Amino acid sequence: MALLDNILSAFKGGERTRVPLAHGAMQGWMPAFDPGLGLRGYDYTKGITEGFLANPIAQRSVRLLAEGVGQAPLQCSDPRLAALVTATSAGQSLIETLAANLLLHGNGYVQILKDAAGVPVELFALRPDRVKVVLDHNGWPCGYDYTVGGHTSRLPVEDEDGWPGVIAIRTMHPLDDHRGAGALQAAWQAVLIHNAATVWNRALLENAARPSGALVHETGDGAALTLEQFDRLKRELDVAFSGAVNAGRPMLLDGGLKWQSMALTPADMDFATLKSAAARDIALAFGVPPMLLGLPGDNTYANYREASRALWRLTLLPLAEKLLAALREGLAPWFPDAELRIDLDRVPALSEDRERLWSQVSDADFLSRAEKRQMLGLPPEETAP
Repeated sequence: MALLDNILSAFKGGERTRVPLAHGAMQGWMPAFDPGLGLRGYDYTKGITEGFLANPIAQRSVRLLAEGVGQAPLQCSDPRLAALVTATSAGQSLIETLAANLLLHGNGYVQILKDAAGVPVELFALRPDRVKVVLDHNGWPCGYDYTVGGHTSRLPVEDEDGWPGVIAIRTMHPLDDHRGAGALQAAWQAVLIHNAATVWNRALLENAARPSGALVHETGDGAALTLEQFDRLKRELDVAFSGAVNAGRPMLLDGGLKWQSMALTPADMDFATLKSAAARDIALAFGVPPMLLGLPGDNTYANYREASRALWRLTLLPLAEKLLAALREGLAPWFPDAELRIDLDRVPALSEDRERLWSQVSDADFLSRAEKRQMLGLPPEETAP
C-alpha cells in the first residue's frame, strides 16, 4: 500500500514533499474567544443573528454584493459547464450562496455530485459552519466532516479514482491555515454599536425616556399640586394633547402652570453621529460605498454612477473572479479548456469604461485588426477556406 501511495503521490505532483501545516483544531479561532481591550468576542452564530438578521446595514451590504455577483452575466466556452454553474440546487443559487458565505463566514465549500459514470451533474454549496476540516499527518486537508442534526458525513477531497469531490474557497486569514476570515467579523464591533443605538432609540419611543417637554408648576407660595389635581391634569393631557390626532394643538395653561420644551443635548447629538459612523464602518468592512446604502452625509463619490462603478471595480469583480477561478480549477479535470468569467461587455455599470476602451483601441492606427480584437477580448476572425 505504501508503494501504491508513493506512485499516486508522484502522479499528483509529489504532495508528500509539501511542508507540514499546523494541526491545531482551534487555530485561527482563539482570538475570537479572547476579548482583549474590552471588545466583545465574535461568534459566528451570534454574528448571523445580530449582524445579518437584525442589522439592516450589514444585511443590505451582503445582499447587494451576493446578488450582484450571482446575477452578473457569465461568459463560458462550454455550455455544460455554464449549465452546471448557473443551475439552482435545493432552491439556492450557487454563485450567490458562495458569495454570501465568503462575506459572512470567510469560507465556501462546494460538493460535486456525480452520476454513475463519474460526471458532475450538480454543484451544491455547503453551509460553512457545518464543515470541519479533516487533516492528514502533515496538516493538509484530506476530507471534510459535514454535520447535520447530529449526523456527520465524511466528504473526501478526492474520491477513489482521484477525482475532486469538494471545492474549498476561502478568504485570507493570517492566523489560520485552513479557515478564512469573513467581513462580518471585521464589522462585528460596528454592528454592536449600531444595534445598541437602535435599541436606545426604540427605548426612547416605547418608554418615553425623553418627553418633548414638561409642565412646571410655579406658584408664589411654593405649594404643590394635590393628588386629585395631578390626576385630573394627567387625564386631560392624555385625552386632549396625546397621539397623532392632537399633534400641534395649542395648550391653554392656568393655575401657575408653565410649559418647558426639551431638546436633544450635544451628548445626544454625538450619540446619533456615533450610529452613523458605525453604519459607515459596516459598509467599509464589506466594501460597499455608503452612498449606495442611503447613508446621509456621504460625499465621497460625485453621484450614484461613480459609486456603482467603484462597487464593481473594487468589490464585485474581485469577489466574482475569486469564486469563478476556484470553480474553474475544481472542475478542470472534466472541463480542462473551458473558460468561465464575467462578461464585462454586458455589465451596465461598466458600459462607459468599455466604451472608452473600444474608442481608444479603434483609434489606434498602429494596431492591426487582429491585435485590436485580442485587446478587446474578442475571438479571432474565422478565415475563409
